[in-house]
Amino acid sequence: MTKPPKKNSGSNVIGGAETSNSPVGSTKSLIPNIADRGILNITRETHGSVALSTGLLSNVPYSLPTASNVFGIGSEHPFANYWTKKGGLPEVISVLPNKAQADILLIRYFECVDPVYPMIHRQTFYADYGQFWSLQEAEKERVDPAFIALLFVMLALGTQFVTSRPPLERKETAEFYASASNQALRMSSYLSAASIRSIQAMVLITYFLINDNHASDGWAFAGILIRQAYAMGLHRDPNIVTPNASIFEKQQRRKLWQAVLLQDTFLTVLLSLPPSATHTDVNVSDLEEPSSIAHSDPTDTAYIRGSWTLANLVQETICSPRSLDVPICGTARHKAKLISDFRAVYRSFPDVFRSWDAESLETLSRTNKRVVRQTLFLTSNYFHNLMLVHASESSDVPVNIRGTLEAAHDAISAFFLLFKLFDDEARVWWVFNHRAFLEALCIGTVLRETSRDGVNTEVTAKDPLFARAKADISKITFSFLNWDQGEETNPWL
Repeated sequence: MTKPPKKNSGSNVIGGAETSNSPVGSTKSLIPNIADRGILNITRETHGSVALSTGLLSNVPYSLPTASNVFGIGSEHPFANYWTKKGGLPEVISVLPNKAQADILLIRYFECVDPVYPMIHRQTFYADYGQFWSLQEAEKERVDPAFIALLFVMLALGTQFVTSRPPLERKETAEFYASASNQALRMSSYLSAASIRSIQAMVLITYFLINDNHASDGWAFAGILIRQAYAMGLHRDPNIVTPNASIFEKQQRRKLWQAVLLQDTFLTVLLSLPPSATHTDVNVSDLEEPSSIAHSDPTDTAYIRGSWTLANLVQETICSPRSLDVPICGTARHKAKLISDFRAVYRSFPDVFRSWDAESLETLSRTNKRVVRQTLFLTSNYFHNLMLVHASESSDVPVNIRGTLEAAHDAISAFFLLFKLFDDEARVWWVFNHRAFLEALCIGTVLRETSRDGVNTEVTAKDPLFARAKADISKITFSFLNWDQGEETNPWL
């Protein structure tokens, strides 16, 4: 169990944690990560960690007689109510787009979303999808409501990435499909029953809500998802809890659990809240796609295993301590060991995800966009978390300034490249944008705190690493200021 930090009299209290105005590496600072401090003058107590308040630039609720928005993101209920009391599943099915339109949106889903979160087996899904459209209307009404929920949220996510519609129309249509997905889940009694399809739908609804600027709602909805995944036994080794299931079914359970685990882990990193998907005996090494089952992309399997391995490391070593403002590393030896563990994880990634530069990735994007998307997301995730390790400090361990700036540069460079290669898609991914925002804040804090020491000013002014860091800040600031808003909202702010 992660223990909370000890209180230290004589230090200031900011945002519920103790701190001081000490320079980098000072033992007096009790905000134990340079990535989380000094950006704002936070004056309110919070229920979360300091990193939560700093990173999200929001006023987290405390004791108030009225309700308060959790993260300052999304102020209305995410699922508009279009449904009548007696309409049931037939009413939901009646608002499906025609098959030609649905086909287009599903193509967009599998092009843009599935590479990043490859948990749905395409061949078996399309078999069910084709079967559904072949049914008579009366027969469609007897289809599993969880499948209808899954179909609608895939349509909603596909709509978010359609570029042929105006932004406002795209947003309203996507939210309508998401509402239909939620209504179908209600028809499946998802709060008292769980299935592979209902959990898949809930994972995707959470991602939809986050992309739709409803991070507060996504966080809350993910809480229900975690409980239902546990209740269904997805956290257990399928060989133990479902020994008679087919090889394919066991693999689907593993892939779905990793999707739940990844979502929980990397969302809690951004929000600096405690992880929930913590108890499991499902092993990464068991995730293999046998040739005896339906075709699967081996690169997808490698991507899933790499992301899963990273999440297992991040969950315990970063998520848990940051949620209590505990230093990630208590000793220099601990920090060296953790960095070594991160490097070992990186070395375990296949060459396709490591051996690249901007030029080679741009060339690859002309023939294999799927791998490019996976490379950029995995790179961003890895280096963002490595940045947090380098940026951590304690009374015995100073901030590794150079390591922090190096990792932040690698992470934010993945963001710049995503925008260069997939501009329209990049604007939709809240998690990628928010990571880049936090990386920029970290770089800015390092530059500011190092500049406080007059002795270091001349040295850092001539240091190529610091010059590159300043260029990164300038580049992302330019991106903020020149965001083509139209009818959309800048997801960084």
